[in-house]
Amino acid sequence: MSLCVDVFVRDANGLWEVLDVPEGAGDSAGFESWREEVWGSGTVRSLGARFLPALAGGDLYVETHDVADFLAEIALLRANLDLIAATTVRPRSIEEHRGGIERRLDNIEAAALRARDLGAGVLIW
Repeated sequence: MSLCVDVFVRDANGLWEVLDVPEGAGDSAGFESWREEVWGSGTVRSLGARFLPALAGGDLYVETHDVADFLAEIALLRANLDLIAATTVRPRSIEEHRGGIERRLDNIEAAALRARDLGAGVLIW
């Protein structure tokens, strides 16, 4: 199984609706195992990340008012991508793992930017 990243909106009653992924956009946020092995890893936590490590315990809902902070966390992880790849490497090369993490961060960031522009939230599940 894979983790998916989507944009969601809430209606007046607080119920949420997942929006369609735009054509050409990716929605992969990594493998299911990445909940703990990458996003919830000790390395990511040690950097001060608070959103993505929450995936280790369940799905992640980033509400509208937290999207700017979420984007800052994505930038933090990008700045430390080599460290994250080196300390969470799977049985493949660090370079390949780094590229996989970077592609997933691209998808997550694109969803967060759409959410910011729409006044919406981000869901990773």
